This record gives sequence, structure tokens and C-alpha cells, in this order.
Amino acid sequence: MQHNTIKATHRRMYHGRFDYAMAAQAVCKGNVRAVSWYNCRPAFAYGRPLMPATVIDGRALASDIYDELHGRVAALGGTVPGLAAIVVGDDPASASYLKNIARGCDRVGLVHEVRVLPHDIDQPALQTAISSLNADTRFHGIILQLPLPEHLDSLAAESAISPDKDIDGTSPVSAGRLLLGLETFFPSTAYGVKELLVRSGHSPEGRHVVICGRSNIVGKPLAAMLMQKQPGANATVTVCHTGTRDLREITLTADILVAAVGRPGTITADMVRGGAAVVDVGVNM
Repeated sequence: MQHNTIKATHRRMYHGRFDYAMAAQAVCKGNVRAVSWYNCRPAFAYGRPLMPATVIDGRALASDIYDELHGRVAALGGTVPGLAAIVVGDDPASASYLKNIARGCDRVGLVHEVRVLPHDIDQPALQTAISSLNADTRFHGIILQLPLPEHLDSLAAESAISPDKDIDGTSPVSAGRLLLGLETFFPSTAYGVKELLVRSGHSPEGRHVVICGRSNIVGKPLAAMLMQKQPGANATVTVCHTGTRDLREITLTADILVAAVGRPGTITADMVRGGAAVVDVGVNM
């Protein structure tokens, strides 16, 4: 009874808490960079000098989100949201990422715990560890740090996370609910891009958004989010990928261009029209 009550409270009160926290984390740790090209002229495509672009301050926006979350968590009174992270092995990149997550949790007043599992753990043992966290009422969100070692099935592990606690939105259930426009948790980096655009005054509503990249982490979920008929979305979305012909012709039609390929030099100045907003997810420029 107590567990069901807490789950119901989680659905009613916490839904979106971790989304905002992870969005802030994505922006603050430098995964999302943005440039507004409102002062640039189309003539740059022909080699003439560019006027300075306006850089969106993602760190300032992230700080605002942290402050909002801190107040909302404090208003919950005696019930403190909890976040559990699972790490398999001792990958330095994962350790750095989780350190940032922990710092963000401390800043907004969340309880957090990292469970480090051995690199050679087998699939059943990993699933058991996830199941134990699903049943642990101290934690309202679970993060499974990827990538997993090659001998493990990532999809099966992600599917084992309860949809009520899948705050990274990586499970098939969460992905399906997102596509259908139902209430769910969003992948943090994709949600960070949306928050960055909306909060900086570049709402995607009614605009043409071109997304370069179709990963399950950024491209696909961001496209699904921005297509929804709701405030801050309702955009016309084009997704480009390795099979796209005449990429430059498509990017030049974008009101908002999101580069999420992870390969330097993918997007160059002559691929952006004057007046467009550009978001660089990772290193693409």
C-alpha cells in the first residue's frame, strides 16, 4: 500500500522534476551549445564577412532551472525525491558524467546513490539489480549508464527499468509513449535542446526545424517531441541522416537547425541561412 501510494504521488507530483533536472544538467555540462544567427546575412554563403552571431547562454538558463527546481523540491516538505544510478565497470567517462549528475542533485536537494557493478556481471544479475531499485521506494528515478559492456544486452536492461522510474526515457515503453504524445519521461539531452530553445525565445512552434542525426538519444526523441501539438512544440520537423541527399539544400530551409551528428565539420557556415537559430549538440561545427 505504501509503495503504491508513493508511486501515485510520484506520478502526480514528480513527473517532470527529473526531466528539468536532467535538461539543466545537459546544458550545464556542455552537451548543448547554441548560436542564434539572427544578425547574420545570407551573403556569408558567398564568402563575404559575417556579422557577429548572438550566443545563447546555456549556463545561465541552466542556473535558472536549478533555482526553480530547488524551490519546487523544498515545497514538497518531508518527501524528498531520490535518484539511483547504475554503472557497470569503471569507465572514466561514466564516472565524470555521474559526478556532474550528483552535483546537480545536491544543488536542487535530491537524494542520490550510485551503484557500481562489476564489469563481468552477467545479464540476470544486472536485471536483478535493476529490479531491486524498481522496488525501492527511496528512489523515484533510475539511470542506467550507457554504454554497457558488449556481453550485456542494453535493450533488455533498459526494458527492465520501471516506466515510472525511467527518467532518461530510454526504455521501449517510454519511447512509445513519447511517440504517441502520452505523458512520459524524455531523454535528457533532447529535452535540454527544447528547453534551451523555448527559454531563449526561439520557440519551435510553427517553425521548420531541421535535425541532423537520428540517434535514439537525441535525433529521434527530439523529432517526436517537437512534432507534438502542444506549447513549445508543434513544429514542422525534418530529420537528416547518412542517407540524406543534398544536405545543404535542406539545412538552408531551416528556421532552427539542430546538429546532433557528433562529427566535427558536419555543419559549416554556408549551410545556415540568415536569421536561423543553430543548436550544436556535441561537436558538429
